[in-house]
Amino acid sequence: MSDKPSKNDTALNPFPLKNLDDLIHPFIVPPKQQIIVPSEPGISLTKDYDPAYKANHLKKSKAKSQLKEGIKALAEYQDILYAQKTHAVLIIFQAMDAAGKDSTIKHVMSGINPQGCQVHSFKAPSTEELNHDYLWRCSKALPERGRIGIFNRSYYEEILVTRVHPEILEQRPIPSSLIDKDIWERRFEEINNFEKQLVNNGTIILKFFLNVSKEEQRKRFLERINRPEKNWKFSVDDAKERTFWDDYIAVYEDMFNHTSTDYAPWYIIPADRKWFTRLVVAGIIYTQLKQLNLEYPSVSEEKRQELLQAKLILESE
Repeated sequence: MSDKPSKNDTALNPFPLKNLDDLIHPFIVPPKQQIIVPSEPGISLTKDYDPAYKANHLKKSKAKSQLKEGIKALAEYQDILYAQKTHAVLIIFQAMDAAGKDSTIKHVMSGINPQGCQVHSFKAPSTEELNHDYLWRCSKALPERGRIGIFNRSYYEEILVTRVHPEILEQRPIPSSLIDKDIWERRFEEINNFEKQLVNNGTIILKFFLNVSKEEQRKRFLERINRPEKNWKFSVDDAKERTFWDDYIAVYEDMFNHTSTDYAPWYIIPADRKWFTRLVVAGIIYTQLKQLNLEYPSVSEEKRQELLQAKLILESE
């Protein structure tokens, strides 16, 4: 009797998109472009990344069928990850409102075994969460080995929203002496150290920014207002927050330049075409899982003999 086949001797479904690496590479924020001096140029969302980009050879109908097959391939690797229980995968989604975080998670992870996947949405912190450091609530939601954890927003909110709205930070129960001009540099360093510690202990971190254009966001907001079944997804505060669009772009760019690292890079994914967004995200997750060279756990000779005995008993019934 043989063990459950390993990844090396099982014909796993490949991701159905050719030249997958060529499709993924343009969306990585190069870690080497981190800002050292504030006056030096870095990543520009408006100049370097096109929210409406799609690969020229891809058509919407074809991409949808490829995503369907890609989800099957992704599910196979997730099954091995769950069985092996040596690595964890943390997937972080950040974006402007209406960029498609929820729908991307829903579609890309639709084939994943629910036992091996956990989704956490982080909104305004509770009183309990505010009484801890800003990493605490995310730390206790981290995925265990063998699982994929998805953060719909994350600890990055504390260097995004709180910078655009400094009054929020001033209301937090932290010493006023810590709210100084160096606070963001400290938080960049804290987040990088936090992620480095996770990676050093077997967690793969994938950070996706879904890059939607301001005009596409406007269209999606109007759709949420005009369609009764989508009204629940829209708040007047969403429209008000649009007035801070340029401020958000600035803090996102600063975040990319300080927290896109070799061990946990950011991916800026075009989000004006949801079908393309989903395909690229699925391809990146699949690629990372494949690179782990995972295998199903092997059993000891003693366990093998027990299984053989059980097999004989079952076959004799």
